[in-house]
Amino acid sequence: MSATFDFTALRRRPDVEAPNLFAVDASDRLVLDEAAAALAAADPGSVVVIGDGYGALTLGSGATGVRVFQDSIVGERALAANAGAFDGFRNLQLGEELLLGAQVVLLQLPRSLDELEELAANIAAYAVDGVTVFAGGRIKHMTTAMNVVLAKHFARVDVSHARQKSRVLIASQPIRGTVPPLRREFHDDLGLWLCASGSAFAGSRVDIGTRALLAALPQAAPHASTAIDLGCGTGVVAAVLAKARPGVAVLATDSSAGAAASARATAEANGLTNVTVTRDDALSEQPDASVDLVLLNPPFHLGGTVHTGAASKLFAAASRVLKSGGELWTVYNSHLGYRGELERVVGPTREVSRSPKFTVTVSEKN
Repeated sequence: MSATFDFTALRRRPDVEAPNLFAVDASDRLVLDEAAAALAAADPGSVVVIGDGYGALTLGSGATGVRVFQDSIVGERALAANAGAFDGFRNLQLGEELLLGAQVVLLQLPRSLDELEELAANIAAYAVDGVTVFAGGRIKHMTTAMNVVLAKHFARVDVSHARQKSRVLIASQPIRGTVPPLRREFHDDLGLWLCASGSAFAGSRVDIGTRALLAALPQAAPHASTAIDLGCGTGVVAAVLAKARPGVAVLATDSSAGAAASARATAEANGLTNVTVTRDDALSEQPDASVDLVLLNPPFHLGGTVHTGAASKLFAAASRVLKSGGELWTVYNSHLGYRGELERVVGPTREVSRSPKFTVTVSEKN
């Protein structure tokens, strides 16, 4: 790792910051230490970083000309803020341009095996024969299934010693293959195709929280002409609304590149021309008081930490973009009890449905 880089200077902004949330962890440091010799020997422009949270791997590598893929646009913006005047990296999407000629890949292991499969397939397809992948994570989030996934795409997978509850999987000798397309599944009950990248929550399935929101959807803002599916994932809520109300202009938006690609593919697969898809952080690109209806299934964690900060950020964003009298329809785990916060941030809130697991509410913008 770079001897001059100060990890304590890293911040999470524009992501949620709190005393129990950090911009760097022990797995970042271990990846850099395990990769130190390979980084020192790598040619300029041959280092790739994937899944960097807030810039620790990119800036701590000591390399220049680093190519970076971060699924989250929040991570991209945090890296840019932490980098300051340093411009020795560029953000690219997952694929050939990112990985062609890569000799060293630094990777924060994703939780999803489907996402790891997608990443490993891309690296094996495009990187050089001598590439080495240093994939780190916290041991509590790692499983032996990750080794199995990597072994499908690399002939050699080694495991580092553990340090500070972290470990690194070291993959080399890529097995050449093709990059699989997005998964695609037809749902008879919805009459829709759903498409999903490896990073899309729930994949091409429909999770039960989303189903609770879909059941209430016919009641939502019947006179709306504009709507937003906030945190759209595969775009299923946007697709159901757009199909049922072809006169409504629907925006599907998510901070995840994989989610945005999935939602775009879902809209195209179903011929929904009234759906637009963007990758954005908490509606930062949308004007105030501009929309009639927002639909939201907020996350209840930030990375590996259970935290309601992400939901609070999205509630505030929805409130800002809603017109007076507009509606926010939210589904959330019943034990979280968001109703009071929704009342404060958005406006009068009533319960639409409730089960032991999920609650659906509607909040009217004051």
